[in-house]
Amino acid sequence: MPKAILGKKIGMTRYYDADGKNVPVTVVEAGPCVVSQLKTEESDGYCAVQIAFEDVRGRNSTMPVIGHDAKAGVGPKRHHREVRCDDAKEIESYELGQAIAADSFEEVKYVDVTATSKGKGTQGAMKRHGFKGQEASHGVERKHRSPGSVGGRSAYLGGGRPKKGIRMAGRMGNEKVTVRSLPVIAIDKERNLLLIKGPVPGSKNGLVFIREAKRLYKRKAS
Repeated sequence: MPKAILGKKIGMTRYYDADGKNVPVTVVEAGPCVVSQLKTEESDGYCAVQIAFEDVRGRNSTMPVIGHDAKAGVGPKRHHREVRCDDAKEIESYELGQAIAADSFEEVKYVDVTATSKGKGTQGAMKRHGFKGQEASHGVERKHRSPGSVGGRSAYLGGGRPKKGIRMAGRMGNEKVTVRSLPVIAIDKERNLLLIKGPVPGSKNGLVFIREAKRLYKRKAS
C-alpha cells in the first residue's frame, strides 16, 4: 500500500536548509491516524486500508461511526479515508488500531496532496477562466469584462442555444483538487508536522489527504 495519511493544513512559514537557502513551505499536521478497517476480497470484494483522523466527542458523532471505530479499539473519529491495495499481502503489515504518524514519510521525497480548494463564490468569466476581456479603446461600450458572445450558433448548427460546457460566470473554487509531486522539505516527528513546498490546496485548518506520489515528472524522477 502506498504511504498515506490524513492531516490538517496549518499555514505557511519559511525553512532554511543546510545551505542557508530560504524555502517557502506549508506546514501540515499529519496525523496521527489509526487503522480503522481492513478490507479484503473475501469480505468486501476489494483490498483496502481505511484510516481515521481527529478525535470527536461521542455526542457529536453517530452510533454507526462510534460502533465502527470501536471495532478497531479506538474512540470515534471525525474523518475516514480508504487507500486501495493491489493485493492482500499489502494488508498483512497492518492491524486494527495501528497508529500512522508523520514519520512514515521519512523516506518519501514527493507527495500528492488532495483537498477541497478555497471557495471564491460566484465570479465572472475573467476571474474564473482567465479571459482578457473586451477592448478598452475608443468606441467600445462599457462592457469590458463581458465574456463575449455565448449563443452565436445558427439554428442549423445548434438551434441557437449556447454550446454545452461553454465557459461563463459561475461558482469558483470549493471543489476537490489534487496537486501532484510536491517535495517534502522536512519532517518534525515530535509534533507530527510535514513541511511541504508548493501550492497545497485548501484553506487553513482544512482537511488534506497526503499520499506518496504516484507518478513523477521527468526532472523529479531523475
